[in-house]
Amino acid sequence: MKREHKEEMKQRSRNICLKVAYDGTRYHGFQRQSPPVVAVQNVLEKQLGKMFGDSIEMAAAGRTDAGVHAYGQVVNFFTNGRIPTERIVQAANSLLPEDITVVEAWEGGYDFSARHSAKSKTYLYRVQQGAVRNPFTDRYAWYVNRPLDLSDMREALSMLLGTHDFSSFRAAGGAPMSPVRTLYRADIEEREGEMLEFVIHGNGFLYHMVRNIVGTVVDVGKGRITPRRFGEILEARDRGKASPTAPACGLYLYEVEY
Repeated sequence: MKREHKEEMKQRSRNICLKVAYDGTRYHGFQRQSPPVVAVQNVLEKQLGKMFGDSIEMAAAGRTDAGVHAYGQVVNFFTNGRIPTERIVQAANSLLPEDITVVEAWEGGYDFSARHSAKSKTYLYRVQQGAVRNPFTDRYAWYVNRPLDLSDMREALSMLLGTHDFSSFRAAGGAPMSPVRTLYRADIEEREGEMLEFVIHGNGFLYHMVRNIVGTVVDVGKGRITPRRFGEILEARDRGKASPTAPACGLYLYEVEY
């Protein structure tokens, strides 16, 4: 967006902020796309534009990929629309499809940006393990048809805590930026029905970073990679040393902290 247009947006009287949840299965990611491709942002901007009687161009905390889901995506946009804040959630959800929901709405200060004001993010990644595929979780978790060694996987994840160069888990095609990131939590929680939930919390993430980490840690759980070798992969700073990227269906943007 050009500088002049940014200033025009900020001249509008309200900075509306939304927390949004969505099932990303049928969308080509979050970021706006050109027709006929449809992304979550396309749908939000179109329907909110109708509601506010204004052209909507929003910023988002994260640009989730095709098939990735969210519990806590945060967006903001500037508008002169006068609908009261307390009515936004109900009004927006009456216009949105069933797989996109506005969870919360508030007015932010003019300097608040869903993208640039974020301090940290938490992602979840779900893995369904077991002898038989569960058709009811197939769109929302990566199915692995064998039991995984949780002890070895947790040992590998613990090596990621703190500040590291995550080049080994960085996919090509992302925006140019430093590969150094800090992770505050990297763990696995066991859920009912042989579901595993990776919880990864950090100050920022590289393109496909969480999915590349999970793909490699699952190989640790399968016994293909030892925890020691996982540490060597991290230190190698070479994407070619790590495992293939885990599928998009298991990934969720869970929470953004400001």
